[in-house]
Amino acid sequence: MQVRAAEDFKKLVTDKLRAQGLAFGSADAFVTPRRLALAIDGLPLKQADVREEKRGPRVGAPQPAIDGFLRSTGFKSLDECEQRDTGKGVFYFAVVEKAGRSTSDILPELVVEAIHGLAWPKSMTWANTTFRWVRPLHSILCVFNGHAVAGQLDLGGGAAIPFVNTTVGHRFMAPQRFAVANLREYRGRLKSAHVMLDHAERRAAILKLAEDAASVEGLTLKRDDGLLDEVTGLVEWPMVRMGRIDVAFMDVPPEVLTTAMRAHQKYFALEQPAGVGKESAQRVLAPRFLVVANMLTDDGGKAVIAGNERVLRARLSDAKFFWDQDRRKTLDQHAETLDGILFYQGLGTMGDKARRLTQLAESIAQRWVTDADARLARRAGQVCKADLTSGMVGEFPELQGIMGRYYARHHGEDPAVAEAIGQHYQPLGPSDRCPTAAVPVALALADKLDTLAGFFGIDEKPTGSRDPFALRRAALGVIRLILENKLRIPLTDVFALSYKGYVAFDRFAAESTSRALIDFFADRLKVHLREQGVRHDLIAAVFGVMGGEDDLVRLLARVDALKAFLDTDEGADLLVAYRRAANILRIEEKKDGRSYERLADPQLFAQAEERALFDAITDAGGEAQLLLGSEDFAGVMAALARLRDPVDAFFDSVTVNAEDAAQRANRLCLLSQIRVAMNAVADFSRIEG
Repeated sequence: MQVRAAEDFKKLVTDKLRAQGLAFGSADAFVTPRRLALAIDGLPLKQADVREEKRGPRVGAPQPAIDGFLRSTGFKSLDECEQRDTGKGVFYFAVVEKAGRSTSDILPELVVEAIHGLAWPKSMTWANTTFRWVRPLHSILCVFNGHAVAGQLDLGGGAAIPFVNTTVGHRFMAPQRFAVANLREYRGRLKSAHVMLDHAERRAAILKLAEDAASVEGLTLKRDDGLLDEVTGLVEWPMVRMGRIDVAFMDVPPEVLTTAMRAHQKYFALEQPAGVGKESAQRVLAPRFLVVANMLTDDGGKAVIAGNERVLRARLSDAKFFWDQDRRKTLDQHAETLDGILFYQGLGTMGDKARRLTQLAESIAQRWVTDADARLARRAGQVCKADLTSGMVGEFPELQGIMGRYYARHHGEDPAVAEAIGQHYQPLGPSDRCPTAAVPVALALADKLDTLAGFFGIDEKPTGSRDPFALRRAALGVIRLILENKLRIPLTDVFALSYKGYVAFDRFAAESTSRALIDFFADRLKVHLREQGVRHDLIAAVFGVMGGEDDLVRLLARVDALKAFLDTDEGADLLVAYRRAANILRIEEKKDGRSYERLADPQLFAQAEERALFDAITDAGGEAQLLLGSEDFAGVMAALARLRDPVDAFFDSVTVNAEDAAQRANRLCLLSQIRVAMNAVADFSRIEG
């Protein structure tokens, strides 16, 4: 919330300054756990003077009109108004000159409005006050032109915080108040008082201290940018200390150790070479951790380290207990209690979901995933949710799937089954790794498709920015699994298969929901392609002729071929010729009120260029259709490229709008054949540039 609040506060204040006509040079926001600061440079001492004119009624107008004008201006009589000849008569004018207010008079009300306007995701009241904020406010430093600004924030209940020109440093190491007159003093004196004001500077300092501490011990820091950001927001004067993890805990899976350290204690994990005593590219978790303290201590951090080691020992004792207890049960025994966990109202329990995945993963493996063992996919679907009933996942929900893989290995499941359990939630986002092994791919697809089919079936679709069940992420996961593994899966068929597990859905509801899912996937695919850098107009061009396409690999191949074609000189020139033909057709069809989309009659050709173009279109179109059938989209584009010369020759030598009406119509029909031939590949009218 801190970084967001700094930006929001800056926007609130600067927008209000602009609204008051107060221009400024620059604005910088800063945030720490205990302070939110905004420095604005280049503010004028006062607003500019304003002269406003308002035209009133014509001289000699009825009295009601004059009275209304005077009321609107605040003037008491017409003597205060000017009379001017506008060329359309003589009118009354009210001229109001307003002297600009002092900036120091404007700032108090403006700052108070901004403080009230700052929206926090969570807020609180304190003491006997009624004012709500994220944490209790202790003081407000407000300085302009080197002096404190007179003002206060009313907290309700008779309490208020006056504006001052003083602040405090670190809560424990420098709690004394001191005065500042400008940003340079504010930053400098805070640093002397053990407060690093700039968020980016604190982040960089923590990273450097952590890497240096690890290096001294021959270890490397396990990078965790999310944790680094969080810790940066917890300290004002970072001091990195290294502690030890008891060797007794090192046989617990490393994901458990790092999650326990990260989630509960905000500790950084460290890694060491897998080969003891020698250099190794593979790294394993080291029995050390780093804690970022918020202050200097006289003992060099010994008490801090000891205290954190003691707390971590208790945390890891719990984790080791869960690890030992959970392994006493087989996966099947864990799965027996899945019926006690609700998947979602109307979609059954997690036990129901596991039974659906058993069938769906097996079917997907049999039909579409090359080299997948359908028997192993079935087994993986049967037990992939079993770890949800384990004590470890109950304590650390983010380890679901990961713990299932460890339990599967412990109980001798096939390695492919164990990996499928561990990877079936992937990919979780655009930067997450996508499964590539056959059985994990089949199970990951089944899990996401079952979720999509279920929530669409009960009409819980994403709306606008609202997507509480992460269905957009699930769809993008399916798209990545299909494209990155080049799976030839007809979405219509796999959706129908997914609905079979939901016995409560009737056939007609399943069919309509399947169509809705096709449209949903089309939108998600467009998003995915744009994120990959594919031009939006090329996507629109292919979707323009393949709106019902449900083979994503084939669709992407067509987009790639179109892009490669348009990057060539032949493709760029043919696009120009296509537009010329399409524009002529559009104009003439609109003028004539009819369509010319039919075959031209060779008997009406009067010039060799017409015959040459007709033959070229016939040959290229026929070849393109054959190549489309074999999905040779590069070959299709090459066939169309041969139209370039005859099209150029036609436009150079043939007058389309001939005087002879039959000849004119026939030539327009010939142009329509260019459009039809090219639009069989993509809707070229949607291509820009």
